[in-house]
Amino acid sequence: MRVMTSVLFMALSVGAYSLQAATPAASSSSAAPAVALAPQINAADFAQFDKTLASDDFGGRKPGTIYEQRTTSWLVEQYKRMGLQPGNHGSWFQTVPADSTQLINTDVTLDIAANGKDTKLANHTDMMVETLQAKAAVDLKNSPVVFIGYGADAPNWHWNDYQGVDVKGKTVIVLVNDPGFATGDPKLFNGRAMTYYGRWTYKYAEAALKGAAACFIVHTSDAAAGYPWSVVQNSGSGARLSLPPSVDPSPQLPVAGWLTRDAATRLFAAAGLDFDKLEKDAAKPGFKAVPLQATASVSLRNKISHIESHNVLAMVKGSSKPDEVVIYTAHWDHLGMDPTRKGHQVFSGAIDNGTGLTMLLELADAFAHQKTPPQRSVLFFTPTLEESGLLGSQYYAAKPVFPLDKTVADIAVDALPIIGLAHDMTVIGMGQSQLEDMLAAVLKTQGRVMSQETTPENGFYFRSDHFSFAKAGVPAMLASSGLDLLNGGKVAGQAAADDYTKHHYHTPDDVFNPNWDLAGILEDTQAIYVLGQQLSEDGQWPQWYADSPFKAKRDAMMQHGKSGADAGK
Repeated sequence: MRVMTSVLFMALSVGAYSLQAATPAASSSSAAPAVALAPQINAADFAQFDKTLASDDFGGRKPGTIYEQRTTSWLVEQYKRMGLQPGNHGSWFQTVPADSTQLINTDVTLDIAANGKDTKLANHTDMMVETLQAKAAVDLKNSPVVFIGYGADAPNWHWNDYQGVDVKGKTVIVLVNDPGFATGDPKLFNGRAMTYYGRWTYKYAEAALKGAAACFIVHTSDAAAGYPWSVVQNSGSGARLSLPPSVDPSPQLPVAGWLTRDAATRLFAAAGLDFDKLEKDAAKPGFKAVPLQATASVSLRNKISHIESHNVLAMVKGSSKPDEVVIYTAHWDHLGMDPTRKGHQVFSGAIDNGTGLTMLLELADAFAHQKTPPQRSVLFFTPTLEESGLLGSQYYAAKPVFPLDKTVADIAVDALPIIGLAHDMTVIGMGQSQLEDMLAAVLKTQGRVMSQETTPENGFYFRSDHFSFAKAGVPAMLASSGLDLLNGGKVAGQAAADDYTKHHYHTPDDVFNPNWDLAGILEDTQAIYVLGQQLSEDGQWPQWYADSPFKAKRDAMMQHGKSGADAGK
């Protein structure tokens, strides 16, 4: 799962969803799955793949290092051995360029002038700040400050925080999450379940689109953000990676960052305003932006460099519809190593995302050895730079090997728990597309059900590589293992989740455990395999649900794709 190499990439945090469990099963019973598995989906292969990927020989799988070369070369060796073909027009790789921006003057302050007085907000304590433009020098001087509520322009909710205000060249202050979370009203946005309008990525993008010079998001609470302020602090020390403008030409903010609640309260008080009152007002329909009688100034100095990393692509070519594709996705990158640590210094990533990668290899082997080849091509896509902001998958979506209107669906797996057999499988962000209906039918044959993640308010649907496909319009699903365990039920599953989050997630302790009970994840692998088989054979074109925010882009896309448009009717 994606970590933040900069304050901008607030992916998962201490509240991470079900990435649980690096604990061995006490009684596993290692009961056999309820249905027969494909021969290539077996415990011995799964354990060996994950053990290898999580070994110190792979150095934490950090992009741009010799360990990237070692990891990607090893993946290609496995695909060749299984009999797959290169997935990028004869190549196993897709080169992904990235700009690196490292803040040099880390002691920078955000200077607020209001009512003849100056207020300085310190980096790392009161706020976090950086540029999204990959420039060596950025100077914001005397920029008027405006409170824009939740910073959402959401036509489907008849909500526009930017209505009637010109923010060009101004500094906008916005709240994290969205109004539904604040009020708990299930009829307001999606209630406590975060929508894309609540994500920091959306808020920055919308502010840039409106012409703002700066955007600061208020970390109102750990619950609203989905992570504590310490995560924001820790994430601001590294370089920020981004796709170059030639790949991503969308507007980018000159200045972006976060404010603590206390800092926002002091800033508003300096301007003669009550932050707590305005926060409540912002969650009410009809809220109007509030100009603060204040200006903001900040100067950033950065070291700019450039790197190249690589997506890995392998495929089983379709027998009758090779130009149509079903994609499986699991990122290969992780966090590398920290030589300053005592003891184990490698971030092994056995769960994140060793389990997802291993499942992808098991699926690839199964498809490669089908007696009857799939009618459609099946692409096994292992992107880079997920931990740096989904950059590898974002690059593919911008420069796809298969046209997006020929892409049936993307099924992603990321940091799957290994905790034994479960009554369920989890679909992150449930309620998006007909892929869920198809998976529910597959699970029914296994005597299982589909469930939603336990914290939909944290918006995890927007935090993994499948989202790059979703934003581009391709129906995409992030599937994970369930928590309702055969041994211990939901209580045991949640305990495993909490243990992983507290003791293993994004630490050197996310290591391979030879005592893992693999029965559950093998059954999950079989379910995802059967789902992919159906998508590759049936000629189905799963649709977004009518109220999905991604439906309009898919509908417009398919107007230009004859086979896809016709099949989707």
